[in-house]
Amino acid sequence: MIGNDLVDLHCASIESNWERKGFLDKLFTATEKAHIHSGADPFLQVWKYWTMKEAAYKIYSRMTGIRNFAPPKLCCTPGEHHYGTVLTDGLKFYTCTDTTDNYIHTTAALHSGQLADIRIEIIHYLGEMPAYASKNPACVSHHGQYLALIY
Repeated sequence: MIGNDLVDLHCASIESNWERKGFLDKLFTATEKAHIHSGADPFLQVWKYWTMKEAAYKIYSRMTGIRNFAPPKLCCTPGEHHYGTVLTDGLKFYTCTDTTDNYIHTTAALHSGQLADIRIEIIHYLGEMPAYASKNPACVSHHGQYLALIY
């Protein structure tokens, strides 16, 4: 199984006030919050961790049938380069995050070797979201003006 999540950075900068009191406490572990505050770009780190959690949760919820998104229970650990892991309920998910000037996109898999085999299609659109069902993606994510399909 594979999962993904995408955040449109322009949209996030306008619509989300991640610096408001209590926001980080609801979503992140103490270690994640420390890393966010000590990093070179806290804004990007918030959304990197968010996409890692969401991508892993999409796999977790399909595997277990549990539909209870509890972000602090999904523990992110950054790895080398763009890689990382997310742990929850004894399960480990491997992630790969791509950051551009416009978006952050994370893919997740149950096995690290699967990450290299994931095909990614990022579509920038204005207005109505393009039809994608006929492409049969394994997982879909969209935010703002971006649609991410993975196969």
